[in-house]
Amino acid sequence: MDFRIADTFTDSLARLTGDEQKAVKTTAFDLQMNPASPGLSFHKLDKAKDKNFWSVRVNADIRLIVHKTGGSMLLCYVDHHDKAYGWAERRKLETHPATGAAQLVEIRETFKEIVVPVYVSAPEPANPAKAESRLFEDMDDAALLGYGVPSEWLPDVKKATETSLLVLAEHLPAEAAEALLELATGGKPQPVPVATTTPTPFDHPDAQRRFRTLKNADELQAALDYPWDKWTVFLHPEQRQLVERDFNGPARVAGSAGTGKTIVALHRAVHLARRNPDARVLLTTFNDVLAESLFAKLKRLLAAEPMLGERIDVFSLPVIANRLHKAKVGPVSIAPAEIVRQLLAESAKATGLTGITNQFLWAEWEHVVDPWQVQSWEQFRDLARLGRKTRLPEARRQAIWQIFDAARKELATRGLKTQAEVFAALSAALRNDKRPAFDHVVVDEAQDLGVPHLRFLASLAPSGGNALFFAGDQGQRIFQQPFSWRALGVDIRGRSRGLRVNYRTSHQIRSQADRLLARSVADADGNVEERSDTVSVFNGPAPDLRVFATAQDESASVAEWLKERVSEGMQLQECAVFVRSEAQLPRARAAVNGSGLGFRVLDDKAHAPDDAVSISTMQLAKGLEFRAVAVMACDDEVVPLQERISDVGDEADLRDAYETERHLLYVACTRARDRLIVTGVKPESEFLEDMRR
Repeated sequence: MDFRIADTFTDSLARLTGDEQKAVKTTAFDLQMNPASPGLSFHKLDKAKDKNFWSVRVNADIRLIVHKTGGSMLLCYVDHHDKAYGWAERRKLETHPATGAAQLVEIRETFKEIVVPVYVSAPEPANPAKAESRLFEDMDDAALLGYGVPSEWLPDVKKATETSLLVLAEHLPAEAAEALLELATGGKPQPVPVATTTPTPFDHPDAQRRFRTLKNADELQAALDYPWDKWTVFLHPEQRQLVERDFNGPARVAGSAGTGKTIVALHRAVHLARRNPDARVLLTTFNDVLAESLFAKLKRLLAAEPMLGERIDVFSLPVIANRLHKAKVGPVSIAPAEIVRQLLAESAKATGLTGITNQFLWAEWEHVVDPWQVQSWEQFRDLARLGRKTRLPEARRQAIWQIFDAARKELATRGLKTQAEVFAALSAALRNDKRPAFDHVVVDEAQDLGVPHLRFLASLAPSGGNALFFAGDQGQRIFQQPFSWRALGVDIRGRSRGLRVNYRTSHQIRSQADRLLARSVADADGNVEERSDTVSVFNGPAPDLRVFATAQDESASVAEWLKERVSEGMQLQECAVFVRSEAQLPRARAAVNGSGLGFRVLDDKAHAPDDAVSISTMQLAKGLEFRAVAVMACDDEVVPLQERISDVGDEADLRDAYETERHLLYVACTRARDRLIVTGVKPESEFLEDMRR
């Protein structure tokens, strides 16, 4: 008998308490091991339209809904008795008449009408607007069926307006909802492929995003242990195409927050390792915290295939570079940034040069001298200084070079190297290797790669197709200035693909956060990432933007907001509070303390806790996801951070500082799935006005 699990089951399981989940998992294992066990209590659902729906008793109140035929068992839903029965009575499992994909379809006749929820009450307008136009009224049935719309929902789809579409989409299968949302925003979605060679409706690409056949208890354990991480079980067809595609050179997947770039990177690494038993794969990113998160997710993904994981190394770029440097070049001591800053200041003081700030010297070192590994006056003189606007006449440039050269020589005397030097030395050594260290390299959060990183990656992997694969979003770039990848030998032109469907963030949160950024962004090589065609697949309350007279009022309001979220059933670990920098952490602590909830402050080594509200700076928000997020202390001179703006010594740095400050706020806001509140104290951040546009 085929034993399958549906994404609706993992969603419903996540909403139960911990003890209830344990009981459900025990029952699920019993069903897989012996569906005919006399200890299992099956009950026929007389009111269900689909006569293959049965309930299975978990305990006195919890019921597991299964779809049972002679050859298969599908776990569909779990909840308290009445809710579980009600869910089954409103659903049926069927094969779509046009596409051939298996779908759990909501029965249309159980609803009188699609009611648009009102999250914020507002007075009735004095002059009611004229009726909204119907978006799909002129489309023929065959076209709508080709997008996976169930037959009985065709009349409702043809009545859909901009106001009702998002609510309607929540009642439709995912492929239909995504296609309609894309059509409504001016896109041209591809029709769902028609099943011609798939053995069963469950093998259709769109069915595989909803249902998975579980071959053994280990696979079921992995699916039940991490119900929120649906990517470990379900992969969207658009994502699957990128995962399995053959590229004839370096490739990149882009997309705004929540579109599944990390999901694609993880599955891509597994796919490359699986299809070549001798391949070594590196899955990497730019810092240790994100690398640890990737490793944890990879373990979940490969819970049933641990041997495959032995051929996938997961390290941050500095860690793998330092390891390889030790093996191929020799041991190394990394110079802390504080030491480099100190040496630059001392060298500047010794030269007696005036009119140059320590901040300018550090920025020039960080963005020009160190990443490009400038070793001589001639190199520094002729360097284009891409992105730097402060003009340096040759005489002044030569005087400044003396400062950099003195600092560089002092580092060498002390036996210290910058991380960029390590990357450069290793890149040179690897170019002479006949056998590359890795056959494939997959890079997550690629928007924050610097010049040394990319040079290293270009030398690390072999030449040819499928060697380098990047995932990133230019709108989330917060650590590096843009530069030409092509100039360093990594040309992704023609091999850059975008993800457009957002699964993590509600339409309301995503669209308001998107106002912080441009509708499209181009990199230094002319590759354009479009943001305007992104669609979210679920609806929710609009973000709450509040401004207060005092920080005490702000903390009290956020405290009440957090208590409301918990009273709605959210777990503590599903909530987070973000602030711009460590100086604002006391305001976040005051808010969570006022709510009476437990919390943990994250640092660059701590992960989100399992039993407390997370408090963090925005820089550490990367890679995290929560159902409810409060972004606090968005005051004037805090966001953007005044001390960062004041220290800028170059026009290009100022522009980049403003951009990355916007990106930081965008990253923090898009960590939220369902609920978002953004607060500040008067005078508030100029960015809040942008979000209100």
